[in-house]
Amino acid sequence: MGNLVNLIKEDVRYQEALKACMNCGMCTAVCPAAEFYDYDPRRICDTVQRGDENAIEQLLRSDTIWYCGQCMSCKPRCPRGNAPGEIINILRKLSQQFGYFMHSEMGRQQIQLMDELGGNILEIGYCVHPDKVNPEKHIEQGPVWRWFRDNIEEIAPKLGANYHGEGPGALRNIPHEDMEEVRKIFEVTGAMELRDQVLGPKQ
Repeated sequence: MGNLVNLIKEDVRYQEALKACMNCGMCTAVCPAAEFYDYDPRRICDTVQRGDENAIEQLLRSDTIWYCGQCMSCKPRCPRGNAPGEIINILRKLSQQFGYFMHSEMGRQQIQLMDELGGNILEIGYCVHPDKVNPEKHIEQGPVWRWFRDNIEEIAPKLGANYHGEGPGALRNIPHEDMEEVRKIFEVTGAMELRDQVLGPKQ
């Protein structure tokens, strides 16, 4: 492609995310994802820092950049103040922009996430809400979740939630003007355009 390195460096997050990686491996040593996956934030920083277009494109097409859980344990432990988790965010955005995410199994999960969680934010102001997490589609939530949903009007107030109420509190209705502001933020930041790119023509 020939301009991925420039696009990475033009991202406002880059200046703070990658100052000068010395490949000490501290980020990988503390990374929870590295314990469970073939995932090495040190190598990702090295690849970006070297500016190897082909290697960067391979990252954008791989599962690798989707393993990061965004805990940001890497940043406070880096002796040079780098933030590999932010580099991952930049790479993920480029992968979505150019459609490379479709080449990996984990990348393709972005379609469902953008559709469901992103759609929830735009519709009701929450990415996850009891009304939207259907036990039939999310069996991993188990029987307690089903019981909670079935009895939410009685249980929510006992937990301090303001379920579908007005005013402050968890699970409250988000006012129309606030929802308009959320949508405006999506539009101004380019998130709406990116969402449309990921979801494709069906939207």
